[in-house]
Amino acid sequence: MLIPARDEAAVIAKTILTLRAQGAGLRIIVIDDQSQDATAAIARAVGGDGCQVICGEPLPEGWVGKLWALEQGRRLVGTPLTLLLDADIELHPGMLEALLARLKTDGRQLVSVMAHLEMETAWERLLVPAFVYFFKLLYPYRLSNSRSRLVAAAAGGCVLVETAVLERIGGFGEIRGAIIDDCALARRVKGAGGRTWIGLTQGAVSLRRMGTLGAIWRMVARSAFAQLRYSTVLLVVCVALLILAFGVPVSGLLVSDPAVRWLSLVALVAMLASYVPVLRYYRLSPAWALTLPLAGTLYLCMTVTSAVRSWGGVRSAWKGRTYRKAR
Repeated sequence: MLIPARDEAAVIAKTILTLRAQGAGLRIIVIDDQSQDATAAIARAVGGDGCQVICGEPLPEGWVGKLWALEQGRRLVGTPLTLLLDADIELHPGMLEALLARLKTDGRQLVSVMAHLEMETAWERLLVPAFVYFFKLLYPYRLSNSRSRLVAAAAGGCVLVETAVLERIGGFGEIRGAIIDDCALARRVKGAGGRTWIGLTQGAVSLRRMGTLGAIWRMVARSAFAQLRYSTVLLVVCVALLILAFGVPVSGLLVSDPAVRWLSLVALVAMLASYVPVLRYYRLSPAWALTLPLAGTLYLCMTVTSAVRSWGGVRSAWKGRTYRKAR
């Protein structure tokens, strides 16, 4: 099990303890990625004999911090399977067993689950389900889980992968600069002939709170333009599609032509209805579907923020590190 950790003193203990509770004989490797807090000390204190904490080396040019940490840990792995777990993910009992069953039963080389995000504030209820909704639009699970290489997706917080496959694709060095590292890894595995699977779960919970608009904005803006491959053309297309999906049906309700109003109403109802299954999964009232146009507009603004930052020479910024565009 590889856990890359950078300034995670607030959550690392619970992550390690819940991982140890998955069963006996697990080997945990925590890579302390140049933390400025007590992350390493806490990991050693709670990890026990089966937990090895290594001090990460300085970040080389061209690498993203998380991938560099994972690569250092990968070199120490001696097991057939490798679990990649973010330092803020709490696993419920039986979660690792479920991942193993999925990998073996379905004949996959990589399985991942999108961790459950707690929603305690109105901002979280507005934006977290919408995040999952838009992610599934960008990366349809059914297509991603098929043999097709057209779409490949993974959720980087909790990934179980065959160690031999990691070796075959050249480790994490082949995706060293990827901001969206999980989907990049899934593409490499599929490109090497492997099969992947992604799903939702409530058995893995993110301990990181995103209770304010600012916190969610920073999280999304760090990678949103990367989702569009840093393409201004794709950004324009994205803006046009969101205006078509949200703006046109709403504005169509205000025109005098009855036919246009009815068509707009049908389009709006269909869009909101497609959002209801996600709301039910998160145990929220279907009435929250009415907020989807607002959530979509906010995510569009976050994407534009990400693009503006990129045009200024910064691909991403996270945890005190700034990743600049190559000259």
